[in-house]
Amino acid sequence: MATMESLIGLVNRIQMACTALGDYGGGDQAFSSLWDALPSVAVVGGQSSGKSSVLESIVGRDFLPRGSGIVTRRPLVLQLHQTEGGQQEYAEFGHMPRRRFTDFSLVRKEIQDETDRVTGKTKQISPVPIHLSIYSPYVVNLTLVDLPGLTKVAVDGQSESIVEDIENMVRAFVDKPNCIILAISPANQDIATSDAIKLAKEVDPSGERTFGVLTKLDLMDKGTNALDVTLSLSLSHTLTHARAQKKNSNENDDGSYRLQHPWVGVVNRSQADINRSVDMIAARRKEREYFDTSPDYGHLASKMGSEYLAKLLSGHLESVIRARIPSITSLINKNIDELESEMDHLGRPIGVDAGAQLYTILELCRAFDRIFKEHLDGGRPGGDRIYGVFDNQLPAALRKLPFDRHLSMQNVRKIVSEADGYQPHLIAPEQGYRRLIEGSLNYFRGPAEASVDAVHFVLKELVRKSIGECQELKRFPTLQSTIATAANESLEKFRDQSKKTVVRLVEMESSYLTVDFFRKLPQEVENAGNPGGNPREKAAAAAPAVDRYSEGHFRRIGSNVSSYVNMVSNTLKNTIPKAVVYCQVKEAKQNLLNYFYMQIGRKEGKQLGELLDEDPALMERRQQCAQRLELYKKARDEVDSVSWAR
Repeated sequence: MATMESLIGLVNRIQMACTALGDYGGGDQAFSSLWDALPSVAVVGGQSSGKSSVLESIVGRDFLPRGSGIVTRRPLVLQLHQTEGGQQEYAEFGHMPRRRFTDFSLVRKEIQDETDRVTGKTKQISPVPIHLSIYSPYVVNLTLVDLPGLTKVAVDGQSESIVEDIENMVRAFVDKPNCIILAISPANQDIATSDAIKLAKEVDPSGERTFGVLTKLDLMDKGTNALDVTLSLSLSHTLTHARAQKKNSNENDDGSYRLQHPWVGVVNRSQADINRSVDMIAARRKEREYFDTSPDYGHLASKMGSEYLAKLLSGHLESVIRARIPSITSLINKNIDELESEMDHLGRPIGVDAGAQLYTILELCRAFDRIFKEHLDGGRPGGDRIYGVFDNQLPAALRKLPFDRHLSMQNVRKIVSEADGYQPHLIAPEQGYRRLIEGSLNYFRGPAEASVDAVHFVLKELVRKSIGECQELKRFPTLQSTIATAANESLEKFRDQSKKTVVRLVEMESSYLTVDFFRKLPQEVENAGNPGGNPREKAAAAAPAVDRYSEGHFRRIGSNVSSYVNMVSNTLKNTIPKAVVYCQVKEAKQNLLNYFYMQIGRKEGKQLGELLDEDPALMERRQQCAQRLELYKKARDEVDSVSWAR
């Protein structure tokens, strides 16, 4: 079973974690606020309404700053912890967690000093709360948020907007559906004009979240219907225009505001008691005696006074917390999931030492390299363009080579004739064949080098795409640029090596011709005959080839060379892709960043840090996410540590 102490203490600890990590509600729209989801009791009242006296009476200690003008200039989260009887009372501040205050006059001074640290001594206000925990056997477990008093005029040293600023701050607290409003109104003033009630009526028109506290009952004019006021507030829970006796018969009686909870009357210390430093325990006893002996309020005494008010609020706060626990748990888990997802997207913080930075750089390089390989291997689009170079571009380029012009009748005649010199060839023009073939094979250099350049272009494009698709690298523009430069430098080296290799393939074909191809061709002189045979028979046999410079002779030479070139073209169409893949694609897959790795290993810590520079806005966002994630995980641990009734 959950106890009141455990549930209120749970919210207390989560609230302190919220404040420590910068979440105290308000206008931060970048993240949902855990503070706003926690039930709290906000104390609202105008200046001189008795708000500070009510709080001190609940605590039983004189500890709040006093003075003229606006004294409370920051929210004070007052967490009360009931201890066993006989233990010494002490206070602790959230900003001074290891110091115990047993002198409560020093607590008052520290509240004032801590306010000035944030707001300065210019009497301005701040929404950043002060956390104060009081441990005492004379309190109930309860958390109250004391807010600046609502005012109508600015005092010296304050901006003209201070009235509106205070109202906006108070409204930001009480407007939350999980906020319980403790509206303080003095009974010796017209309650219908109470600043606290006006605001409560706006933000809680049903009156479900508002508790009304009527102060200064002992200061009402005697015989002016004080009893009627108390009864109308305490028994019917209805606030009407609360003048005990109307002085103006034309006053409108129409603006009632019904509360769902009973009003509680209190009697605080008088100014004379405060000046004499009357003990708060004695003041409590005096208050109890006032109600017990009052002829007007005696029958309501059990439901009047600051002690009853504290117990009433503690019990109600505990029940509200119990009802909100499931939604709070759901909110915590939802935000943890969302923040962890965003942290994964933004990337984890980088270590400051050189070893951690080097490890991070290498991990980022591997992430990029993995994406690059996925493009090549087909896990991502783009690698198929390399196959397109081999299957479409290279064959098309080979088909467009100007062999028709090179092996035209006129060019064949010219080259063969020039190769013979002053002595015509006897049977086959050996030198002419070789010159024709070499000249033809030289044309293959262009498509071979173009294939290398086309694959190089595809690989560079894949590097660019891989860097863009590597989410981890988006954080580090300098490292992005450095990796891109290193990868492209490696690709340039692979391209140069590949180009040398494919040119060698072409040169190899020119350097050594396939002899068997020509030996299988039909001979121009089919039967040379026996050298000792009949001369007439030999002449007859040689008759078809007498004119070695006929058109048919050169056409046959061109046809033979064309057939050989086609054979070489088919060979290169297969070997050039092999060379390109081996020298460029395979090298890119295996060794794209090897040289970069060697360079990075020699860099100093400062140089590594320069590579890991980030966009300041992204760094700030990650820090904010990390803080919020820490907050929600702490809150989850706190909730998990408490058991409550189902």
